[in-house]
Amino acid sequence: MSKILIRGAKVLGGEPQDVLIDGEVIEAVGSGLSAEGAEVVEAAGQVLLPGLVDLHTHLREPGREDSETVLTGTRAAASGGYTAVFAMANTFPVADTAGVVEQVYRLGQEHGYCDVQPIGAVTVGLEGRKLAELGAMHESAAGVTVFSDDGKCVDDAVIMRRALEYVKAFGGVVAQHAQEPRLTEGAEMNEGVVSAELGLGGWPAVAEESIIARDVLLAEHVGSRVHICHLSTAGSVEIVRWAKSRGIDVTAEVTPHHLLLTDELVRSYNPVYKVNPPLRTERDVMALREALADGTIDIVATDHAPHPHEDKDCEWAAAAMGMVGLETALSVVQETMVDTGLLTWAGVADRMSVKPARIGQATGHGRPVSAGEPANLVLVDTEYRGLVDPAGFASRSRNTPYEGRELPGRVTHTWLRGKATLVDGKLT
Repeated sequence: MSKILIRGAKVLGGEPQDVLIDGEVIEAVGSGLSAEGAEVVEAAGQVLLPGLVDLHTHLREPGREDSETVLTGTRAAASGGYTAVFAMANTFPVADTAGVVEQVYRLGQEHGYCDVQPIGAVTVGLEGRKLAELGAMHESAAGVTVFSDDGKCVDDAVIMRRALEYVKAFGGVVAQHAQEPRLTEGAEMNEGVVSAELGLGGWPAVAEESIIARDVLLAEHVGSRVHICHLSTAGSVEIVRWAKSRGIDVTAEVTPHHLLLTDELVRSYNPVYKVNPPLRTERDVMALREALADGTIDIVATDHAPHPHEDKDCEWAAAAMGMVGLETALSVVQETMVDTGLLTWAGVADRMSVKPARIGQATGHGRPVSAGEPANLVLVDTEYRGLVDPAGFASRSRNTPYEGRELPGRVTHTWLRGKATLVDGKLT
């Protein structure tokens, strides 16, 4: 593998430096670097970050290849600057056995656009009744460390306790989709002023907050780790903040769309805005931004949820919940967090690479941009502004809430262990 010299990049948004890649690792970082025969990437004015890591991606394979495949999903990931993604378990069949998680893992290895780490189901069939083969999935070739029934909540307190106890044995983590099912029966959007005016079934904040409160107490009781998926309300922020103040081992994620969009958009009845958990209020959005900035919320995760057009191009009540997000996540974070002064680019690297890699134990990812480290890197043109055109997405699905919206920033290059997966905004 030839050498690559990235010239004049602002590493983590700092002063311009050169970065020399030799094979799979970073050989040197400094000023005035040179290397005979190296491929030179002129990066003046662009920001260089460690490759992004997404702890919450739906790749749909096996079973829903009409929505996404491991190949198309990892191509979308590379386009968005990701070098590793964690694939959720709600596939068909469900990833609740060593065989299924190994299948997903090997598909990721085969396609090579980014590393794919499967997430194992907590319960058999995501049915919430019986623990899945947690130990077997951990011991498999996939080495599963994160378990989630995402799409459904582990609402049985005894099952959740047993899962937390089980994963403690090997340092795993349970990632909870916090949704009390009885409180959200028939719910189609956030419960509030807008739902009342539109006459749509409301999804109360307490349905999320009550599960989070229960689970942080369970985690404290058994001395285990719990991770909160797609936290979406101001009240949830306060519960997580309180739990951390007690020393409870809890981490939490927020999605890009919950940092930017509100339930006012549902007035359009456009199913592209139908998502689980639902878009909340402006007050919630501001609380989520502040919590991400102060570290109460640990990471940004996309909850990339692709759907074929027929599942979204229909009336609101019949539409599937979810949005694609891998290819727009960094731009949304730049708009909501960097351009507002809430986070520096070093902070973005922490929330979108370092911490998600640490939570998911993604070895080799989220590492410093320094000599001797794996060359998992992303180069971003932060001065760019452009309209989102889903026709150009690498994802198989097009259900983005940002179509036609101007967003800042564009990923120009992505390197996975020194191999370019994206060059000048185009997949290799």
